[in-house]
Amino acid sequence: MDYRYLGSSSLKVSPLCLGAMMFGGETDEPTSKRIIDKAFDQGVNFIDTADVYHAGRSEQVVGRAIADKRDSWVVATKFGFPSAQGPNGQGQSRKWIYQSVEASLKRLDTDFIDILYFHRALPGVSLEEGVRAVGDLIRQGKVRYFGVSNFSGWRIAEVARLADQMGIDRPVASEPLYNIVDRTAEVEQLPAAGHCGLGVVSYSPLARGVLSGKYGVDSPPPADSRAGRGDKRLQQTEWRPESLRIAQAIATHAAQRGTTSIAFALAWVLNNRFISSTIAGPRTEAHWDSYVEALKLQLGPEDERLVDSLVPPGHVSTPGYTDPGYPVEGRQIL
Repeated sequence: MDYRYLGSSSLKVSPLCLGAMMFGGETDEPTSKRIIDKAFDQGVNFIDTADVYHAGRSEQVVGRAIADKRDSWVVATKFGFPSAQGPNGQGQSRKWIYQSVEASLKRLDTDFIDILYFHRALPGVSLEEGVRAVGDLIRQGKVRYFGVSNFSGWRIAEVARLADQMGIDRPVASEPLYNIVDRTAEVEQLPAAGHCGLGVVSYSPLARGVLSGKYGVDSPPPADSRAGRGDKRLQQTEWRPESLRIAQAIATHAAQRGTTSIAFALAWVLNNRFISSTIAGPRTEAHWDSYVEALKLQLGPEDERLVDSLVPPGHVSTPGYTDPGYPVEGRQIL
């Protein structure tokens, strides 16, 4: 395994991070355990979960699966999305961050969290209280490092500035969405992370499965796929005709190279010096096996030119598209 430093930190992680979003839900615990054990045997040392994945069951499954090898894993989890009742059962208050971390520690059955992410940015909410609270948790030994997820470039810089001002270590990781059909992270998020010393741990390298090549442009999706199950976030985001057509072009190119569209899409994300690791979240053991093939694939200038011809750097497959989960903040009507 060709481990990479996570930003300017001395922490080394595998270029594939095992995403545990399906564990404890669509993926039952025995299957999850087999995938985790297999990934470990292959040299993967990085696993990503969150407090809200299947109401905490993902953290529980991960905690039980890695218990006998806990110190060999870099475990990342997150806070911020609603996971309790009441106005303070979410967000970035000191109260909620402490409560969320204590609950995650119990579910993971561990004494510490390696990387704790702000799961999302909250427009209009000061970052200072949250950064200070995480810094205190690091001093207490309950958290080793922290990161940010879905933060724009200016927020990444602001968190780094606040950390410097408070005398705590800067975040080590930024977790943006990044794939062939959504390259908007290239505009600000990736350069900002690199400038501020954060490693990028991108997510959704397969565009929620669209880049697997299994979806036809004009045919119904397989019943056992995310699209076939009517996944809400997929419908809101990558389920677009332009992305489906690009996925077919990638599949054709990958076949000509003697590989798969899955391996090609993952290798393309990793072929970027800003990227420390990318999160690959399997539902089945076969899914995981297909992801690992990316580690053997080397891309060249012709591959890069092909992708640029399909989606220009910094753009998305669909002109004018904006993820409704992360609306543009720059125009606020009087």
